[in-house]
Amino acid sequence: MRKVNFDLDVLRTFLTGVELGSFARAADRLGRSTSAVSAQLKKLEQQAGTAIFEKAGRGLALTEAGETMLAYARRLLELNDEAAVAVRGSDLEGWVRLGLQEDFGETVLPQILGQFARAHPKVRIEARIGRNSELLERVASGRLDLALAWSLGAAETPHHQQIGTVPMCWVGAAGGQHRREQGGETLPLASLEAPCILRTAAIDALDQAGLAWRLAFVSPSLAGLWAATAAGLGLAVRTPIGLPAGLVPLSPAESGLPELPELGLVLHRADAHGTPATERLADILREAVSNVIPRGERVRRHPALAPAA
Repeated sequence: MRKVNFDLDVLRTFLTGVELGSFARAADRLGRSTSAVSAQLKKLEQQAGTAIFEKAGRGLALTEAGETMLAYARRLLELNDEAAVAVRGSDLEGWVRLGLQEDFGETVLPQILGQFARAHPKVRIEARIGRNSELLERVASGRLDLALAWSLGAAETPHHQQIGTVPMCWVGAAGGQHRREQGGETLPLASLEAPCILRTAAIDALDQAGLAWRLAFVSPSLAGLWAATAAGLGLAVRTPIGLPAGLVPLSPAESGLPELPELGLVLHRADAHGTPATERLADILREAVSNVIPRGERVRRHPALAPAA
Protein backbone atom coordinates (compact mmCIF):
# COMPACT_ATOMS: atom_id res chain seq x y z
CA MET A 1 0.00 0.00 0.00
CA ARG A 2 1.40 3.36 -1.07
CA LYS A 3 2.10 5.68 1.85
CA VAL A 4 0.36 9.05 1.83
CA ASN A 5 2.11 12.22 3.01
CA PHE A 6 -0.57 14.74 3.89
CA ASP A 7 0.24 18.33 3.00
CA LEU A 8 0.40 20.33 6.25
CA ASP A 9 -0.45 23.56 4.43
CA VAL A 10 -3.62 21.91 3.12
CA LEU A 11 -4.45 20.59 6.57
CA ARG A 12 -4.06 24.08 8.03
CA THR A 13 -6.53 25.47 5.49
CA PHE A 14 -8.95 22.63 6.28
CA LEU A 15 -8.71 23.16 10.04
CA THR A 16 -9.01 26.95 9.76
CA GLY A 17 -12.11 26.68 7.58
CA VAL A 18 -13.87 24.30 9.96
CA GLU A 19 -13.02 26.38 13.02
CA LEU A 20 -14.20 29.60 11.35
CA GLY A 21 -17.29 27.90 9.95
CA SER A 22 -16.57 29.12 6.43
CA PHE A 23 -13.84 28.40 3.90
CA ALA A 24 -14.39 31.85 2.42
CA ARG A 25 -13.42 33.33 5.79
CA ALA A 26 -10.50 30.90 5.93
CA ALA A 27 -9.29 32.27 2.59
CA ASP A 28 -9.34 35.79 4.03
CA ARG A 29 -7.59 34.68 7.22
CA LEU A 30 -4.86 32.83 5.34
CA GLY A 31 -4.40 35.41 2.60
CA ARG A 32 -5.44 33.11 -0.24
CA SER A 33 -8.00 33.27 -2.99
CA THR A 34 -11.17 31.20 -2.65
CA SER A 35 -10.20 29.25 -5.77
CA ALA A 36 -6.86 28.34 -4.15
CA VAL A 37 -8.68 27.13 -1.04
CA SER A 38 -11.06 25.05 -3.17
CA ALA A 39 -8.10 23.45 -4.91
CA GLN A 40 -6.55 22.61 -1.53
CA LEU A 41 -9.75 20.96 -0.32
CA LYS A 42 -9.94 18.86 -3.47
CA LYS A 43 -6.31 17.88 -2.95
CA LEU A 44 -7.10 16.80 0.63
CA GLU A 45 -9.91 14.51 -0.56
CA GLN A 46 -7.61 13.06 -3.21
CA GLN A 47 -4.92 12.36 -0.64
CA ALA A 48 -7.46 10.88 1.78
CA GLY A 49 -8.93 8.69 -0.94
CA THR A 50 -12.45 9.30 0.36
CA ALA A 51 -15.03 12.05 0.67
CA ILE A 52 -14.28 14.56 3.44
CA PHE A 53 -17.36 16.71 2.84
CA GLU A 54 -21.00 16.17 2.00
CA LYS A 55 -23.74 18.56 0.97
CA ALA A 56 -25.79 20.10 3.79
CA GLY A 57 -28.32 22.53 2.38
CA ARG A 58 -26.38 25.37 0.77
CA GLY A 59 -23.19 24.51 2.59
CA LEU A 60 -20.99 21.60 3.49
CA ALA A 61 -20.81 19.22 6.43
CA LEU A 62 -18.07 16.82 7.41
CA THR A 63 -18.49 13.15 6.66
CA GLU A 64 -17.45 10.59 9.25
CA ALA A 65 -14.07 10.42 7.52
CA GLY A 66 -13.94 14.22 7.65
CA GLU A 67 -14.49 14.19 11.41
CA THR A 68 -11.62 11.73 11.74
CA MET A 69 -9.43 13.85 9.49
CA LEU A 70 -10.21 16.95 11.57
CA ALA A 71 -8.94 15.30 14.75
CA TYR A 72 -5.73 14.16 13.08
CA ALA A 73 -5.20 17.52 11.35
CA ARG A 74 -5.33 19.27 14.70
CA ARG A 75 -2.78 16.88 16.21
CA LEU A 76 -0.42 17.01 13.23
CA LEU A 77 -0.44 20.80 13.11
CA GLU A 78 0.10 21.12 16.85
CA LEU A 79 3.16 18.87 16.60
CA ASN A 80 4.43 20.77 13.56
CA ASP A 81 4.04 24.13 15.31
CA GLU A 82 5.62 22.80 18.48
CA ALA A 83 8.65 21.62 16.49
CA ALA A 84 8.97 25.00 14.75
CA VAL A 85 8.91 26.86 18.06
CA ALA A 86 11.34 24.42 19.67
CA VAL A 87 13.88 24.96 16.89
CA ARG A 88 13.51 28.73 16.70
CA GLY A 89 12.73 29.63 20.27
CA SER A 90 14.97 27.38 22.36
CA ASP A 91 16.84 30.46 23.62
CA LEU A 92 13.85 31.80 25.58
CA GLU A 93 14.62 32.22 29.26
CA GLY A 94 12.88 33.57 32.33
CA TRP A 95 10.02 32.79 34.66
CA VAL A 96 6.27 32.63 33.98
CA ARG A 97 3.58 32.41 36.67
CA LEU A 98 0.35 30.77 35.51
CA GLY A 99 -2.98 30.36 37.29
CA LEU A 100 -5.76 27.93 36.32
CA GLN A 101 -9.19 26.91 37.53
CA GLU A 102 -9.38 23.46 39.15
CA ASP A 103 -11.43 22.24 36.17
CA PHE A 104 -8.32 22.48 33.98
CA GLY A 105 -5.81 21.01 36.42
CA GLU A 106 -5.99 17.50 34.97
CA THR A 107 -7.31 18.17 31.48
CA VAL A 108 -5.06 21.02 30.31
CA LEU A 109 -2.18 21.63 32.70
CA PRO A 110 -0.12 18.47 31.94
CA GLN A 111 -0.32 19.19 28.20
CA ILE A 112 0.67 22.83 28.65
CA LEU A 113 3.60 22.10 30.93
CA GLY A 114 4.89 19.26 28.76
CA GLN A 115 4.61 21.14 25.48
CA PHE A 116 6.14 24.32 26.86
CA ALA A 117 9.00 22.56 28.67
CA ARG A 118 9.97 20.61 25.55
CA ALA A 119 10.10 23.77 23.47
CA HIS A 120 11.61 26.10 26.08
CA PRO A 121 13.64 24.14 28.61
CA LYS A 122 15.28 27.29 30.01
CA VAL A 123 11.98 28.87 31.08
CA ARG A 124 10.62 28.05 34.54
CA ILE A 125 6.86 27.87 35.13
CA GLU A 126 5.09 28.37 38.42
CA ALA A 127 1.56 26.97 38.12
CA ARG A 128 -1.18 27.64 40.65
CA ILE A 129 -4.60 25.97 40.76
CA GLY A 130 -7.18 28.21 42.40
CA ARG A 131 -10.66 29.69 42.49
CA ASN A 132 -11.76 32.57 40.27
CA SER A 133 -11.55 35.29 42.92
CA GLU A 134 -8.08 34.23 44.03
CA LEU A 135 -6.73 34.05 40.48
CA LEU A 136 -8.06 37.48 39.54
CA GLU A 137 -6.68 39.03 42.73
CA ARG A 138 -3.25 37.57 42.03
CA VAL A 139 -3.26 38.87 38.46
CA ALA A 140 -4.31 42.33 39.65
CA SER A 141 -1.53 42.40 42.25
CA GLY A 142 1.10 41.16 39.79
CA ARG A 143 1.63 37.80 41.50
CA LEU A 144 0.47 35.92 38.39
CA ASP A 145 1.42 36.71 34.80
CA LEU A 146 -1.47 34.76 33.26
CA ALA A 147 -4.68 33.27 34.62
CA LEU A 148 -7.45 31.27 32.98
CA ALA A 149 -10.76 32.01 34.70
CA TRP A 150 -14.53 31.84 34.25
CA SER A 151 -16.60 34.90 33.51
CA LEU A 152 -20.28 35.84 33.24
CA GLY A 153 -19.48 38.94 31.23
CA ALA A 154 -17.80 41.31 33.68
CA ALA A 155 -14.39 42.70 32.64
CA GLU A 156 -12.67 42.14 35.99
CA THR A 157 -9.07 42.92 35.00
CA PRO A 158 -7.67 45.63 32.68
CA HIS A 159 -5.96 43.16 30.34
CA HIS A 160 -8.09 40.20 29.34
CA GLN A 161 -9.19 38.21 26.31
CA GLN A 162 -12.18 35.91 26.02
CA ILE A 163 -10.98 32.76 24.33
CA GLY A 164 -14.18 30.74 24.34
CA THR A 165 -17.54 29.97 25.88
CA VAL A 166 -18.50 26.81 27.71
CA PRO A 167 -22.01 25.60 28.59
CA MET A 168 -22.88 25.23 32.24
CA CYS A 169 -24.73 22.03 33.07
CA TRP A 170 -26.45 20.30 35.93
CA VAL A 171 -24.40 17.32 37.09
CA GLY A 172 -25.63 14.25 38.93
CA ALA A 173 -24.58 10.74 39.82
CA ALA A 174 -24.78 8.27 36.94
CA GLY A 175 -27.88 6.11 37.24
CA GLY A 176 -29.59 8.44 39.70
CA GLN A 177 -33.17 9.67 39.52
CA HIS A 178 -32.99 13.35 38.71
CA ARG A 179 -36.40 14.31 37.36
CA ARG A 180 -37.68 17.47 39.09
CA GLU A 181 -41.30 18.60 39.13
CA GLN A 182 -42.65 22.11 39.68
CA GLY A 183 -43.59 22.40 43.35
CA GLY A 184 -42.03 19.03 44.14
CA GLU A 185 -39.42 18.04 46.69
CA THR A 186 -36.78 20.63 47.58
CA LEU A 187 -33.76 20.22 45.30
CA PRO A 188 -30.50 19.42 47.18
CA LEU A 189 -27.51 21.31 45.81
CA ALA A 190 -23.83 20.43 46.15
CA SER A 191 -21.67 23.51 45.66
CA LEU A 192 -18.29 25.08 46.15
CA GLU A 193 -17.92 27.68 48.86
CA ALA A 194 -18.99 31.22 48.03
CA PRO A 195 -18.06 33.25 46.12
CA CYS A 196 -18.75 30.95 43.16
CA ILE A 197 -20.25 32.26 39.92
CA LEU A 198 -21.59 28.82 38.97
CA ARG A 199 -23.33 28.48 42.32
CA THR A 200 -24.85 31.95 41.88
CA ALA A 201 -26.02 31.07 38.35
CA ALA A 202 -27.63 27.84 39.59
CA ILE A 203 -29.51 29.57 42.41
CA ASP A 204 -30.69 32.38 40.11
CA ALA A 205 -31.97 29.84 37.56
CA LEU A 206 -33.84 27.84 40.20
CA ASP A 207 -35.40 30.95 41.75
CA GLN A 208 -36.57 32.19 38.34
CA ALA A 209 -38.05 28.75 37.59
CA GLY A 210 -39.86 28.68 40.95
CA LEU A 211 -38.07 25.51 42.12
CA ALA A 212 -37.31 25.14 45.82
CA TRP A 213 -33.71 24.30 46.70
CA ARG A 214 -31.38 23.84 49.65
CA LEU A 215 -27.61 23.68 50.04
CA ALA A 216 -27.02 20.06 50.99
CA PHE A 217 -23.22 20.08 50.69
CA VAL A 218 -20.59 22.82 50.46
CA SER A 219 -16.95 22.12 49.66
CA PRO A 220 -13.81 24.26 49.42
CA SER A 221 -12.46 22.02 46.62
CA LEU A 222 -13.64 20.56 43.36
CA ALA A 223 -12.60 17.07 44.47
CA GLY A 224 -14.96 17.34 47.45
CA LEU A 225 -17.76 18.56 45.21
CA TRP A 226 -17.32 15.61 42.84
CA ALA A 227 -17.31 13.14 45.73
CA ALA A 228 -20.52 14.52 47.23
CA THR A 229 -22.27 14.59 43.86
CA ALA A 230 -21.22 11.01 43.05
CA ALA A 231 -22.53 9.94 46.45
CA GLY A 232 -25.93 11.39 45.60
CA LEU A 233 -25.90 14.13 48.26
CA GLY A 234 -27.02 16.72 45.73
CA LEU A 235 -26.80 18.04 42.20
CA ALA A 236 -23.91 20.26 41.17
CA VAL A 237 -23.51 22.88 38.47
CA ARG A 238 -20.24 22.86 36.53
CA THR A 239 -19.22 22.52 32.88
CA PRO A 240 -18.71 19.29 30.90
CA ILE A 241 -14.94 19.81 31.16
CA GLY A 242 -13.18 17.28 33.33
CA LEU A 243 -16.25 15.42 34.60
CA PRO A 244 -15.01 12.31 36.44
CA ALA A 245 -16.39 8.82 35.92
CA GLY A 246 -19.63 8.24 37.75
CA LEU A 247 -21.01 11.71 37.03
CA VAL A 248 -23.16 12.75 34.08
CA PRO A 249 -24.44 16.06 32.71
CA LEU A 250 -28.24 16.31 32.95
CA SER A 251 -30.48 17.52 30.15
CA PRO A 252 -32.79 20.31 31.40
CA ALA A 253 -35.61 19.01 29.20
CA GLU A 254 -35.39 15.47 30.59
CA SER A 255 -34.67 16.40 34.22
CA GLY A 256 -37.12 19.26 34.60
CA LEU A 257 -34.31 21.60 35.62
CA PRO A 258 -33.96 25.14 34.26
CA GLU A 259 -31.63 26.08 31.43
CA LEU A 260 -28.29 27.57 32.47
CA PRO A 261 -26.28 30.35 30.80
CA GLU A 262 -22.93 29.87 29.12
CA LEU A 263 -19.70 30.78 30.87
CA GLY A 264 -17.04 32.87 29.24
CA LEU A 265 -13.52 31.49 29.44
CA VAL A 266 -11.15 34.42 29.82
CA LEU A 267 -7.37 34.71 29.77
CA HIS A 268 -6.27 37.46 32.15
CA ARG A 269 -2.85 39.12 31.99
CA ALA A 270 -0.92 41.16 34.51
CA ASP A 271 0.43 43.35 31.68
CA ALA A 272 -0.89 44.22 28.25
CA HIS A 273 2.35 43.03 26.66
CA GLY A 274 4.18 40.28 28.48
CA THR A 275 7.63 38.84 28.01
CA PRO A 276 8.28 36.57 25.00
CA ALA A 277 8.04 33.56 27.33
CA THR A 278 4.70 34.76 28.70
CA GLU A 279 3.32 35.35 25.22
CA ARG A 280 4.41 31.91 24.06
CA LEU A 281 2.79 30.26 27.06
CA ALA A 282 -0.41 32.21 26.35
CA ASP A 283 -0.40 30.84 22.78
CA ILE A 284 0.01 27.25 24.00
CA LEU A 285 -2.71 27.76 26.60
CA ARG A 286 -5.20 29.01 24.00
CA GLU A 287 -4.47 26.03 21.76
CA ALA A 288 -4.82 23.53 24.60
CA VAL A 289 -8.09 25.01 25.82
CA SER A 290 -9.60 24.98 22.32
CA ASN A 291 -9.18 21.20 22.30
CA VAL A 292 -11.14 20.60 25.51
CA ILE A 293 -14.01 23.05 25.01
CA PRO A 294 -17.03 20.86 24.22
CA ARG A 295 -18.07 21.10 20.58
CA GLY A 296 -20.72 18.38 20.42
CA GLU A 297 -21.99 18.26 16.85
CA ARG A 298 -21.13 21.90 16.18
CA VAL A 299 -19.14 21.16 13.05
CA ARG A 300 -21.80 18.95 11.49
CA ARG A 301 -24.61 21.39 12.25
CA HIS A 302 -22.73 24.57 11.42
CA PRO A 303 -24.83 26.39 8.83
CA ALA A 304 -21.97 28.60 7.70
CA LEU A 305 -19.54 25.88 6.60
CA ALA A 306 -19.74 27.31 3.13
CA PRO A 307 -17.51 25.99 0.35
CA ALA A 308 -14.96 28.35 -1.15
CA ALA A 309 -16.36 29.56 -4.43
